[in-house]
This record gives sequence, C-alpha cells and structure tokens, in this order.
Amino acid sequence: MGKEILKVVLIGDGGVGKTSLRNQFVHRRFTNAYKATIGADFITKEVELEDGKRVSLQIWDTAGQERFQSLGIAFYRGADACVLCYDVTNYLTFEHLAKWRREFLAQAGIGDSNPDFPFVLLGNKIDIDERVVSRRQARGFAREHSLLMGSKVEMPCFEASAKDGIHVEDAFIYIAKTVRIPQMELDMIGGGGGGGTSQNPSSMRLEQWETESEAQRKSRCC
Repeated sequence: MGKEILKVVLIGDGGVGKTSLRNQFVHRRFTNAYKATIGADFITKEVELEDGKRVSLQIWDTAGQERFQSLGIAFYRGADACVLCYDVTNYLTFEHLAKWRREFLAQAGIGDSNPDFPFVLLGNKIDIDERVVSRRQARGFAREHSLLMGSKVEMPCFEASAKDGIHVEDAFIYIAKTVRIPQMELDMIGGGGGGGTSQNPSSMRLEQWETESEAQRKSRCC
C-alpha cells in the first residue's frame, strides 16, 4: 500500500498558538515572539506508527484574523481532518469555535454530507495558571457538536502546552492513527489494493475507538 498523506487544517482565533503547536510538533521548538500568520502555509511531517505504517501529515496553519477568512475555501478544500484550536486562558477563543467549525464545514464543501468528518478539539497554553475554560466545558462542546453532526464517534478533545511541549503530539498522533483516506483517494495515489472490498472510513474509526478501554481514552483526552 502506498504511503498515506493526510491534509490536516488547524483553525481558530489569532493568538491561540496554532503556529506554535505545529512548530513544536514538527520541529520541537518554541518562540515567544508572536508573528501573525498571513493567509496559510503548511509543513509536512512523517510519523511511523506502532504497526510500522508511515503516515505523512500535511499540517496547514491558517490565519485567525478576520480579514483572511475569505481565503478559507482555498485552504480547507480536500482536508482529511480539522483541529479546532483555542486558548484555555481566553474564553472568547473557546466561544468562537462553533463559528469556526460552521465556516469550515461550509467552505470545505462538507456540510451535512459527512457526519463523521474528523474534528479534533485542542486547547493550548495549559502551562499558564490562568485557566478560564474547564475540561468539562471542552468535553461538553465536543459532545454537543458530535450530536449535532450525528457522528458515531464523539469528537476527541486534548489539552497541550506548545511552550513546554506537553501533550502536543497527542492530537496529531490520534489523527495519524485513526483518520483514513477515502478509498477513491487511495486509488488515485496507487494504494487501492487491487480489487479488495474497501471498508468505510468512519466504521474503521469507530471500531478502533471501541477497542480502547475507558482509561486509555481519558488518559489522552481533556
């Protein structure tokens, strides 16, 4: 089978640390100097999973400023997963996630056509002792919006510190392990497997999720 390439889009308000999260995951470095992202760009990182499979994550970091949101359609199309990012010390960034999610679904052309599209909730800046968004609120958001979509699997939620590198890999490794490229895309990149019956991607995610114990889920989620 050909190597899987997954397009992952990070969205959320400006200043929540999307670029820092990506740089910590890809380059294992952090800078205090804030520089707003202009438009969007991406970095690719290949990860090897426990079973030896290699997955290439193409991580798109999009601008959170209002003036760049009209560009979203160009960067959201073709996404295989979307990470909703917020700052645990800034409640407005959490409150705006519903709007970001709606805009992503509309501009990516997904709408209600794919209730199991993979969203991941990621709260940053847990190193700062000024939390205003609780884990319970994050889980509530994940549960509510999974039900709205009619998804079989509840949206996973994670908390991290891009500054200290705490739990930064969790969300990205989750995506690499559970998100599957649709069979049509696999055929296009030469990984179709020749005549076998393809399995529904959402079913694969659901089965993998159900095999995990409750303790395993809680250890990585917020």
